[in-house]
Amino acid sequence: MTVTPPPHTPHPGQPHPPQHPQQARGRYAPQYSPYAPQYTAPYAPQYPAQYPQHPAQYAAPYGQYPPQPVLPRPDYTSWGSRVGSALVDGLIPGVVASLGLVGLAFSSDAGVVLGIAVVFSLAAFVLALWNSCYRQGRTGQSLGKQLMGTRLVRARDGGTLGFWATLARQLAHVLDSAPLYLGYLWPLWDDRRQTFADKVCDTVVVRI
Repeated sequence: MTVTPPPHTPHPGQPHPPQHPQQARGRYAPQYSPYAPQYTAPYAPQYPAQYPQHPAQYAAPYGQYPPQPVLPRPDYTSWGSRVGSALVDGLIPGVVASLGLVGLAFSSDAGVVLGIAVVFSLAAFVLALWNSCYRQGRTGQSLGKQLMGTRLVRARDGGTLGFWATLARQLAHVLDSAPLYLGYLWPLWDDRRQTFADKVCDTVVVRI
């Protein structure tokens, strides 16, 4: 004969035990102490604590921290190459403007000759603006710089200037001309081969 035990009767004041496993999430869920030891999986990566968290802290003796890559120094253009590209950029509109004098060979009327000279002068100005500002601002190369294998870029990031910044740099060449053309000679001994206009506009000319 099998004896069936009587049903469990909780003590007065004791809560009833949960009838379903999901009910154990409340009062009957296991309690973990915050002071229990914490274990780390053996495959979790462990990083040494001595590595610096800020890039400026890498200025330590070689060998103490992993060596950092050294960026190549820009190949700044020599003074002779800059002069060569400037001569080419100035010669092209100069030739176009001088073509206006051919009107003297076809007419003796001063009005006609002057009109032809004005047309060719305007054409030379538009060509110089396109070459020195638009083309150079968009690609970094005027026709003269392309011929000499050089490029005008921003000193801080190596990007091109755009039209308006290049136009401002062209106007800043007044600073190079004012003190007896000293600004044009400054690249001879400057570390980054910059003229005064380059220093004001934060630009450099590099070889490509």
